[in-house]
Amino acid sequence: MTTTEIDPRLDAAGGRPQRVLVVDDHQTFAELLQRALDSEDDIECIGHACNAGEAVQLVEALDPDVVLMDLELPDGDGLSLTESLVARHPELKVLILTAHASSGEFTRAGAAGACGFLAKTGSLHDLLDALRSAHLGSVVLPASVAAELGNPTASARGDLGLTPRELDVLRLLGRGLDPRAISRELSVSVHTCRGYVKSVLMKLDAHSQLEAVVVASRSGLIRVGE
Repeated sequence: MTTTEIDPRLDAAGGRPQRVLVVDDHQTFAELLQRALDSEDDIECIGHACNAGEAVQLVEALDPDVVLMDLELPDGDGLSLTESLVARHPELKVLILTAHASSGEFTRAGAAGACGFLAKTGSLHDLLDALRSAHLGSVVLPASVAAELGNPTASARGDLGLTPRELDVLRLLGRGLDPRAISRELSVSVHTCRGYVKSVLMKLDAHSQLEAVVVASRSGLIRVGE
């Protein structure tokens, strides 16, 4: 288990950098990723956990904003750990990292409470963009899965009780917008927008915005990315 001291650098908005915890049992990969994250002015890697047990300890001790979570860990799987961490820390954003992105795992990640899903085969630039988007509250998904979700095989099952404004919010979530961006798009307050998001999650019986987007796309309510 390794940790770093808090860096006093400020982000562009004048606050502290977003604090990222890496959970991955590949030491070399984690160390290289930590160096890459720490080279950014608005991101700080506050620690690295090699297994689920260490991850729980570091989340409790360091209070990260975002966790980069590997799917396969020596003492458990990343999705079960994600579900446990999000249940204890509802504001925590968990971004799943995997070597093989599939729509099935993407669906499970949403149900576990993850905010996004990213393939390890992607570029560092994509990873940094995903971290910044996740921190703001956006749904993060790889292009391959987005393309699959953008062509649902299921027929639409009605609006599932959503109001027209809730459908607008859901479509914008599917485009990758965060609540602040959605509030600007719809000319409503951020508080009102967050209320719509909560209502959407409840009506779709979704545990996360990610799962809501998956459910809606599978049902033909929205087309991801449009």
